Amino acid sequence: MITRRIAYFSMEIALNPDMRTYSGGLGVLAGDTIRCAADLSLPMVGVTLLHRKGYFRQRLDADGSQIEGPDEWDIPTFLKERPERVSVTVEGRDVHIRAWEYVVNSPMGSVVPVYLLDADLPENTEWDRGLTDFLYGGDTHYRLCQEVILGIGGVRMLRAIGHDGLRRFHLNEGHSSLLALELLDEEARKGGRNHFTIADVDRGRRYCVFTTHTPVPAGHDRFPPDLVERVLGRPDLYSMEKIFFHEGSLNMTYIALNLSRYVNGVAKRHGEISRLQYAPYEIDSITNGVHVPTWVIPPFARLFDRYIPDWQNDNFSLRYAAAIPDEAIWGAHIEAKNDLIGYVNEKTGTGMNTEALTIGFARRATPYKRTDLILQDIDCLKRIADSVGVVQLICAGKAHPRDEMGKDMIRRIVTAIGRLGDRVKMAYLENYDMRIAAKITAGVDL
Repeated sequence: MITRRIAYFSMEIALNPDMRTYSGGLGVLAGDTIRCAADLSLPMVGVTLLHRKGYFRQRLDADGSQIEGPDEWDIPTFLKERPERVSVTVEGRDVHIRAWEYVVNSPMGSVVPVYLLDADLPENTEWDRGLTDFLYGGDTHYRLCQEVILGIGGVRMLRAIGHDGLRRFHLNEGHSSLLALELLDEEARKGGRNHFTIADVDRGRRYCVFTTHTPVPAGHDRFPPDLVERVLGRPDLYSMEKIFFHEGSLNMTYIALNLSRYVNGVAKRHGEISRLQYAPYEIDSITNGVHVPTWVIPPFARLFDRYIPDWQNDNFSLRYAAAIPDEAIWGAHIEAKNDLIGYVNEKTGTGMNTEALTIGFARRATPYKRTDLILQDIDCLKRIADSVGVVQLICAGKAHPRDEMGKDMIRRIVTAIGRLGDRVKMAYLENYDMRIAAKITAGVDL
């Protein structure tokens, strides 16, 4: 077995469009990172939760009200159950965990295994069995229990499987920060102690790398002390309160900042903002990228095969795309646009056409993403369309079931569709996922 040196932890990972293990950009980035790691033959292993009932399946009423339902998927079709079992302590009781394995195969011959943790075992209570059912489901109690399974349970599962050569633990956002606590406990056990010390903190910090994704407060998990005491039962954390707590709450972002040897944001500007927000922490920046073969649609893949034959093995060679004739690029784009417009018309009956300027905006539906910004002045939008021709708007995105402001934003967008007239056609696609994302990014003009 290859000695895996890097463990990549993420609450969500987009491994396959038919595996409901992701909700949005964080998961898509995680999936692309793992695919790139396989292409580069990096000795990585991934850890996430199973999410057997997905994030949720979205349906919109006529007025744009979002209706959520389970989004179950056929687990044995994609995953192989591992024989190992571990447990974590939640509210004083043992919660038993198994892992399902998904192998990311690279055309270059390398693989990266990903372990999806699952608490649905008969030895657990009914409530505990559901802890790995829903991505970002439930309340803060449910979420903290999930993060115990992901962080602490994830490290224990890797050890049980035999990944003893790990030298780096990469935290993709703060959800998995409790893995650092497990590493500190391991250091204490190595020293024959029941509780970790400052020296253990210094040693444990060497193992962790942290990527933070958003400077918006809603993007960071914080848990009140009474809930922490109830779920974790770790009074020793208060002996190092400055490491684990911030402004009175167990703060997953600050745990990761305090217990990581390296921290990065996900764009140059984001790095600048994060350094201001989290002064005096040293925060670097690595701009998000994509796994190119996953997202290049067939018309452009054929185009690149013709003009840049080695593009899949050498992504840097795509710089030569600047030399592809404009008419060839436009032809591939029109193929993609026809596919998108056909899909939109089939799903919404909007009557869009490929001749019109088509703008796409698809992100998680939450107020700070500002999906409805373009609708702030509908009269102005109509005047623009009158002067330049028909404008088409294609939107998509899910609001978290508990995000009432995000749901209101979707309703405002859907309601506005009827007020735009024939010169501005607009559609809101239900149940946004990787497949719809690929259609939109390739098929819109902007």
